[in-house]
Amino acid sequence: MKLLNEFKEFAVKGNMMEMAIGIIIGASFNSVIDVLVKQMLLPPLSLLSNGLNIDSKKIILREVNISSSGDIINEEVAINYGVFIETFIDFMIVAFTIFIVIKFLNKLKVQAEDPGNNKVSTPKNIKLLTEINDSLKDLNKNLTKKN
Repeated sequence: MKLLNEFKEFAVKGNMMEMAIGIIIGASFNSVIDVLVKQMLLPPLSLLSNGLNIDSKKIILREVNISSSGDIINEEVAINYGVFIETFIDFMIVAFTIFIVIKFLNKLKVQAEDPGNNKVSTPKNIKLLTEINDSLKDLNKNLTKKN
């Protein structure tokens, strides 16, 4: 019963919905990045490198063996480093994009938390803390004047 109550509290607080939305957006973002890399970035790189197809690059450790009747005796064993390079490019684009988005959001957060900034509305908790801080400073000034 305690576990059910904890789950209900987790779901009600919005954490579960925020997580679900993040996962859905992340999956869609992955599709966008995949198309960006495979359809927009790799073709010009392939053109610059005389038709080099990065994702098909591999080191063959054992060739495929085919019998005279056409049956496969041994499968090819290879290290597909081209797929790794393509995945790494995907990762770097995702990481850089997330870095830029977080940098932008942090800038907005700093602006929102600055009580002197009139361009962005300050959250109520920051306003309240600022008022308390100002009141304490005034009280401290009055106390030091009396002594």
